[in-house]
Amino acid sequence: MGIMIKRDLYKTLNSKFNKGKAIVLLGPRQVGKTTLIKKCLAGKDFLFLNGDDPEIRDLLENAGVSKLKAIIGKNTTVFIDEAQRIKDIGLIAKMITDQFSKVQLILSGSSALEISHSTQESLTGRKFEYHLFPISCEEFENHVGYIEASAQLEERLIFGMYPDVLNNRSEARDVLKQLTSSYLYKDVLSLTGIKKPDLLDKLLKALALQLGSEVSYNELSNMLQIDKATVSKYIDLLEKAFIVFRLNSFSRNQRNEIKNNRKIYFYDNGIRNMIINNLNPLDLRTDKGALWENFLIAERIKLQQYNQIYTNNYFWRTVQKQEIDFVEDSNGQLTAFEFKWKRKGSVKIPSAFLREYNAIGQVIDKDNFREFVRKKQL
Repeated sequence: MGIMIKRDLYKTLNSKFNKGKAIVLLGPRQVGKTTLIKKCLAGKDFLFLNGDDPEIRDLLENAGVSKLKAIIGKNTTVFIDEAQRIKDIGLIAKMITDQFSKVQLILSGSSALEISHSTQESLTGRKFEYHLFPISCEEFENHVGYIEASAQLEERLIFGMYPDVLNNRSEARDVLKQLTSSYLYKDVLSLTGIKKPDLLDKLLKALALQLGSEVSYNELSNMLQIDKATVSKYIDLLEKAFIVFRLNSFSRNQRNEIKNNRKIYFYDNGIRNMIINNLNPLDLRTDKGALWENFLIAERIKLQQYNQIYTNNYFWRTVQKQEIDFVEDSNGQLTAFEFKWKRKGSVKIPSAFLREYNAIGQVIDKDNFREFVRKKQL
């Protein structure tokens, strides 16, 4: 397989150049942010500054307008990679955007910890911000074709969609080991001063084992012997480093609906499976349903983000244990999705929910999932 899989965001990013705003691309490490931006910049001259390089960090620290002028020189495009590693990046970005009107600034980063927070205040109204994730189902199928993508579906549920994993199928285990051990925590640890990586390991393992179930911060705090506030803080950090994301429970007016609960999913199945060190094939697993659910929800989020589909996502459950895997709220129209790997008999979506909220219900299984993870062809 070719190294460069065409990314859905390529056209979007290209259309935003030279509009007088900074372009910010966020996403986990190793998903191809640098490759994508360099592809957008192919044939153009640009200044490349790597935030992982201590010399570059020193150079930019406390830089004022005159120093920035010397650094930028005659360049009209400046690309700062791993920008979250640079102190006061928001301020630097604001100065470049405000003072150098002919310069197109591009920032990429693998953590929303620093970069979103510091550019949020400084670049309000002055930036286009996008998220890049591991390869999407749609990007993958467009690259290898329908037959090959279908043949690899079970493999993708186990090994995930990271570019390096797809390009090195025979070494997928080693690639995932590398990803989970070195890259995963790099930003969380370096940007937050967390002194106990082993605690993060244990928390991630606990979350991975509870995939598809509701997560109790109280239980986690007892299990890990840390207070609830710390559990909440760590999960928040893992979200900002694009390792996990949460779904909250949907509740409006039924007395018996579960409120204020959450489920936590991983952006990539392979990362999740490596954390619990289980890369067994699908037919040997007891967590097949949870893997399918995680895969579909992560893919749906990629689809929403890449196509600027603005929805709120939830799950739903009642005290009587009626539940719906995934609820999408799009401008007040609710759609309830139930996920089954193989459909056996008729699968019913709780009619109480459909009636109460005038919602649409849909069962997604491996025979019809493509319509759930691909944009509708116009």
